[in-house]
Amino acid sequence: MPELPEVETVARDLRPRLVGAEIVGVRSSWARTLRNVDAEAFAAAVTGRTIEAVGRRAKLLVVELSGGLGLTIHLKMTGQLFVVDAGVPDDPYVRLVLELAGGRELRFRDIRKFGKVGLYERDPRTGDLLIERGGAGVFAATGPEPLDEAFKLRDFRRRLRARRGRLKPLLLDQSFLAGIGNIYADEALWAARLHPLRPAKSLRPIDEMRLYAAIRQVLSEAVERRGSSIDDYTAPDGDGAMQERLQVYQRTGEPCPRCGRPIRRIVVGGRSTHFCSWCQRLRASERKAVAAVLRTAGQTGRTTSERTQRAAETRRSAARAAMHPAPLPARD
Repeated sequence: MPELPEVETVARDLRPRLVGAEIVGVRSSWARTLRNVDAEAFAAAVTGRTIEAVGRRAKLLVVELSGGLGLTIHLKMTGQLFVVDAGVPDDPYVRLVLELAGGRELRFRDIRKFGKVGLYERDPRTGDLLIERGGAGVFAATGPEPLDEAFKLRDFRRRLRARRGRLKPLLLDQSFLAGIGNIYADEALWAARLHPLRPAKSLRPIDEMRLYAAIRQVLSEAVERRGSSIDDYTAPDGDGAMQERLQVYQRTGEPCPRCGRPIRRIVVGGRSTHFCSWCQRLRASERKAVAAVLRTAGQTGRTTSERTQRAAETRRSAARAAMHPAPLPARD
C-alpha cells in the first residue's frame, strides 16, 4: 500500500496538471469507491468547481476545491491516478473519472476496488476537512508529519515516551506518526539498529535520536526517489526508484548490507516484518517476552509477493500503456 513517499510523489505529479482545472462532469463505474456519498450527489457537488490545491496528509491525497469542499483519495492496494486526454478509451479498471474543462480527465484506476474517495466540507476558519459540518476534522486523530520542519526530536521523544507497546506496531499507528507503513517502518528500524519487537519504553536517549534521524532520512530519500514501485504502485510521471535502495524490506534471505547475515522475516500484528537478527538484537529479557513470535523467526524463504515483483512491473507498464497520460498543460 502506498505510504508517505508514494502519495507525496503522486500529489507532486498531479499538482501542475490539476490546479486551476474546472470539473465539468463525473463518471463512476463502482459505487463503493465513494466513501461517504452516492455517485449522483458526488457529481452534483463537484461539477462546476475548480481544483485549487493538491496535497497530501498521512497516506491520503487531499484535493481542495473551490466553494469550501475537499476530496480525500486513499489509493489502498492498487489505486492509480492518471490525467489523460478525454479521447483515450476507458480502461476496464477505471472506477471514477473527473472530467475537466479543456478535454482532459482525471481517472482513478483500481484493479482490486479497495480505494476510496471521500467528499468533505472545509472549515472556513482553518481550512481543515470536516467529517460533518461543525464536527471533528477528518485528520483530527492523525499524528504529526515526520518530515515537517516543525517536528523536532523533542516532540518525537515526548510522543514515544507516552506510548506503550513495541516499535513496529507503534510506527504503523497513524495516530503516532502520519504516513509510515510496512516498508519504511522496516527500513527505519534497520537503519536505527532497533529490533521491531523492542518495547518503546526501553529505548535510551541515543536510541530515540537514532530512530528519529532514521525515519526522517529514509522518508526523505524515498520522496527524492519517487517512492518504491512495489506491487501496483506507479505515479502519473512513472515508477519510483526507492525499491532499488531498500535494505531489508522484501529481501528475505538476502545478506544484510551491514553484516552479511540473512535477512529474516516474522509476522508482527499480521504484517510481514523484515530485519537482521544480528544488527537489530533484543536483550535476553526482551526476547523472553516475545518468545512465541520469535519462535516463528528464522524464516528466510521469499514470500509470494517478493517472488512476483516482475509480474507487478508488467501490470504497472500495462496500466501506463492503457492510460496514455496527457502531457503537462501549457502555462502562460
